[in-house]
Amino acid sequence: MKQITKIAEPQTLVQHRARQHSNFDNIPSSTKEDLRQNLLSEQGYICCYCLKRIPEKVEKDGRISYDMKVEHFQCQDNYPQLQLAYNNLFGSCTGNEGNPKKLQTCDTRKGNVDLSISLLSNVPNCETLFKYNAEGEISSVDDNQEINYQLNEVLNLNMQTLKDGRRQVYLEVQKKIEAESRSLGNGQLKIRYFEQEKQKWLTRYDNKFKPFCMVAIYYLSKKIRQHQ
Repeated sequence: MKQITKIAEPQTLVQHRARQHSNFDNIPSSTKEDLRQNLLSEQGYICCYCLKRIPEKVEKDGRISYDMKVEHFQCQDNYPQLQLAYNNLFGSCTGNEGNPKKLQTCDTRKGNVDLSISLLSNVPNCETLFKYNAEGEISSVDDNQEINYQLNEVLNLNMQTLKDGRRQVYLEVQKKIEAESRSLGNGQLKIRYFEQEKQKWLTRYDNKFKPFCMVAIYYLSKKIRQHQ
């Protein structure tokens, strides 16, 4: 997962929330579209949980929309008072909605389960909680059983297709680093190179992060620590 810094909420959502009897189900379509665009922008067009690219789709009228869900981190059923709270809203992929539960991921799989893992920017950095291996597996950095349970059972983030995507990024970065760093003699030059590569993965291109970017960032951060 990647820590998400919330931006200013859309004014149309503020206006809707101020109306009497407003709720998430009666949001006007134009307001919901503003909300989706905000969430996509602050997340760099990747899913708040699995970090896959949230795909574009072209409507019949030629308009571009996105195949995504508006995720209530604390669910509407249990926390109705938060259903329009912007800090509780995130952009998620559709998580194989409509498929058997064993194939579902992210918000679709999570349902009404509470997560202890926070994605907000005003809490300790959630990115430090996870590690990745060469097989594309995500797990708790300190083998915390509760976090591993949430990753595997609640969000199903180690489903094979997600592991394959992360594995591809891991091996791509590993291969490049091993090839390029051979010519760098001392540790400081290697650290500088690793930091430059890390910055590339932290950078948005056309306001979009690369899918599974945290895999590369984790690997490069580990290489930097090893050479310090």
